[in-house]
Amino acid sequence: MRSFSRILAAVAALAGAAGLVAPARAQDYPTRTITMIVPFAAGGPTDVVARIVTAHMAQTLGQSIIIENVVGAGGTTATTRAARAANDGYTLITGHMGTHAAAVPLYPKLAYHPEKDFEPVGLLAGTPILILAKKDFPAKDLKEFIAYVKANTDRMNMAHAGVGSVSYSSCELLSSVLDIKPVGVPFNGTGPAMNALVGGQVDYMCDQIVNAVPQINGGTIKAYAVATPERNPSLPNLPTTAEAGLPAYQASAWNAIFAPKGTPAPVLAKLNAAISKALDDENVRKRLLELGSDIPKAEARTQAALAALMKSEIEKWSAVLKPATN
Repeated sequence: MRSFSRILAAVAALAGAAGLVAPARAQDYPTRTITMIVPFAAGGPTDVVARIVTAHMAQTLGQSIIIENVVGAGGTTATTRAARAANDGYTLITGHMGTHAAAVPLYPKLAYHPEKDFEPVGLLAGTPILILAKKDFPAKDLKEFIAYVKANTDRMNMAHAGVGSVSYSSCELLSSVLDIKPVGVPFNGTGPAMNALVGGQVDYMCDQIVNAVPQINGGTIKAYAVATPERNPSLPNLPTTAEAGLPAYQASAWNAIFAPKGTPAPVLAKLNAAISKALDDENVRKRLLELGSDIPKAEARTQAALAALMKSEIEKWSAVLKPATN
């Protein structure tokens, strides 16, 4: 019996020691390179925002953060992969309104659920949506654009980055408001979709401002309006949809970092603090603002704030997109 008691005591001691390992490792985090999955092609808005912010985060954390672009299925391929990754803080994802909200109503057999399979880490930036067209599109302003696409809806090609992406969802909202059904042309990311718009291979698209400012300023595409209540400082001459005659169309995306469910709280806290420090950095802010991003205030950067945003966005886009899938 004594021998059996000693065995039980040893097992209990080992279990107790094992219980201390995870917290200790979490406190030491990170000790090696972190992989940041970006669910779209390089050069798109999510990729650009992720690279700007994670470059500063890497300095704070003392470890490299490698961006891995994984494309397919409107970002859900990469997001599924991230959801199944080890929950140790070394595989993260920069998700957004599409992957962590709009995908829920659009994909009935979605292999993950944003709220059940991820830990919210922190919001990176808000990204207003623009209504854009190829540079030789006939309409000179938004009212003419609306009239033209309504009259020619069967011949209109609308570019997007895949079902569930921000560009898809925001243009589905526009189609709903205008009561039109254009032909959707999917690409493996917003970057390739923008390239097609610049090349005149598609007629129009709805895109995050981060991806469009250089092209607009360079005159390679047309911009008709920004779908937010106020004009954006990076494009001060571009009217809002309300000013241009379409107040019912309001759309703004967001980018945020998520970790697999069960990632230790100390790890999430370190990552969140690194995000906030990056967003307070003068150079990071300058680069994001030049691209037209909205930088979240301190109260919007918390894990709880991101969880609340994700929940509300799932509800919002479910109401908009469920009818579109029926």
